Amino acid sequence: MSEPTKAVSWSADGPVLHIVLNRPPANALGPAITEGLHAALDEADAATPKVLIASSGLPGFFAAGADIKHMTTVDATSFKAYGDGLRSGLDRLAAHPALSIAAIDGLALGGGLELAMACTLRVAGADAKLGLPEVKLGLIPGAGGTQRLPRLVGRGAALDIMLTGRQIDAAEALRIGLIDRLAAAGSAASAARELATELCAASAPAQQAVVRSVGASADLPLADGLRYEVDQIQELFERGEAAEGLRAFVEKRRPNFA
Repeated sequence: MSEPTKAVSWSADGPVLHIVLNRPPANALGPAITEGLHAALDEADAATPKVLIASSGLPGFFAAGADIKHMTTVDATSFKAYGDGLRSGLDRLAAHPALSIAAIDGLALGGGLELAMACTLRVAGADAKLGLPEVKLGLIPGAGGTQRLPRLVGRGAALDIMLTGRQIDAAEALRIGLIDRLAAAGSAASAARELATELCAASAPAQQAVVRSVGASADLPLADGLRYEVDQIQELFERGEAAEGLRAFVEKRRPNFA
């Protein structure tokens, strides 16, 4: 199994793997965090948790974005390699069979917000600020932001956020669908653990089918999406945990899901 790094650590609590970013002063997503994220996902691949939580060990910051100082020291080839490492880590997180929760306290900007958007769900403290300010640097979001943000909040809101580079507060993020739950200031990690407990009570294969089906809705015509949904529920009935869930309902007991 992988070993925690200085910039990224993790710990298991039953079926939940808690990943913590800790690279002062602001969790800039340089090579140290990128490599640590890959190591944490290697651990998740081996340990097969039901839920991943990504949070920060630094007060006031979830992750403040790309490592600008690092970016100013590299050539075009190294810039692409740096971006590819981050993009592949976020793609691994988004595709992981475990559900994932970003626990956002403080700033989640640029690559930090892209990390949060790669998670299945997002919980933010009331003091959180979120944004994609890359246009102010002469760039665009390059780790999934231009693709994941519109899928979460719609084209208009996504363009507003990205074209202005402005920061939005947690209340607005909840209103437009960028976050899923709002917690008291400084308590996002605690709220994420509570949400993880809720998620662990349900059937993981069914949850994964929900994620796949909702993801398909963004790419397929309605008729094809409806057929995809039918395929998913049939698969769960034949080979998933539906038999146990239905039997437990009839017997008036809790289901014994894996």
